[in-house]
Amino acid sequence: MSASFRRRPDIDERVEQYVSISLQQDDALGLREIGRYNRLAKRLWAIQDALRDMDGDERKALLKLLDHANFQVRLNAALATLAIAPQRARRVLEAIASSKHGPQNGNAGMALLHLDRGIFRPT
Repeated sequence: MSASFRRRPDIDERVEQYVSISLQQDDALGLREIGRYNRLAKRLWAIQDALRDMDGDERKALLKLLDHANFQVRLNAALATLAIAPQRARRVLEAIASSKHGPQNGNAGMALLHLDRGIFRPT
């Protein structure tokens, strides 16, 4: 059994957790529970860091989420994958920013502004 086959279930599980946490964030935003939203963000960042630190930078597993039906899932995935797929992730951010779906449209717009000004540098 190859190492990549053994790792795949762990990666898939992390992606499922990522979606679940993103959906919980969307719920928290709707209820204006900013503290909960921020606590969930820390969990998302931990997953992103774990995927990045895997051999071969497994954040690429989040690329499939760029087409997810939920705006928060797409926003989080786009922000997480800017370093590995900058053009594709930016297109998703631009689409969200130009949508009327708030608050994600505002968050995407700010991310683009920070990217363009060099304030935000994806790693």
